[in-house]
Amino acid sequence: MTYFETAQALAQAAAEEWCQQIERAEQSFTVALSGGRIAKDFFGAIVVKSQRRKGICNAHFFWADERCVPPDDADSNYRMARELLFDPLQINPSRVHRIRGEDSPPQAAAAASQELLLVTKANPDERPVLDWVFLGMGEDGHVASLFPGTSMPGGQVYVPVTAPKPPPNRITLIYEVIAAARQVWVLVSGKGKEEALHKALSGDGQTPLATVLRSRTATRIFSDISLEK
Repeated sequence: MTYFETAQALAQAAAEEWCQQIERAEQSFTVALSGGRIAKDFFGAIVVKSQRRKGICNAHFFWADERCVPPDDADSNYRMARELLFDPLQINPSRVHRIRGEDSPPQAAAAASQELLLVTKANPDERPVLDWVFLGMGEDGHVASLFPGTSMPGGQVYVPVTAPKPPPNRITLIYEVIAAARQVWVLVSGKGKEEALHKALSGDGQTPLATVLRSRTATRIFSDISLEK
């Protein structure tokens, strides 16, 4: 875990490192974004650092999760990314693969799964391998829309879930797809998350973030939360 004094410093560092890594990209790559408060700072930092770089134009953008709302709704993860990232950088709409939150959850999950599989290569388990997955973490340790104690319907890529917080109907990547990604970066910011982060890093935690960490050999964590007593 890399510690930062402020959320802004965290977002700036993550954006700078990501932009450096994609700067020389000569072929398409895939990225799954998340929402949350820190995403606003992260998207803004990417815009500033990407304006003179071409690498980001090679990205195909997907989502780690989405709320089942129309694309212009204030709760839409797509809307936030469009307003703060895609529009300022004039990202080609053909490279933005939003989850259709206005459709029925099973229909939206199936369509999003099919689209991701069309763009990415699959692993031997027939699950897509994303190049990057960006996650946040909630006070309860949830990532994407994978919440503690919630049942997970079967699926290969995206599944509909019922969240314990509004809006309840959501679509999320399953754990196995997050685990299969080439890189997973977790941006953890905000008060009230100290206990959940400590549990995730303890090695035997039962939070969703802990599950993700155990499923991978390496996961980057950027945080402005100090765990020192």
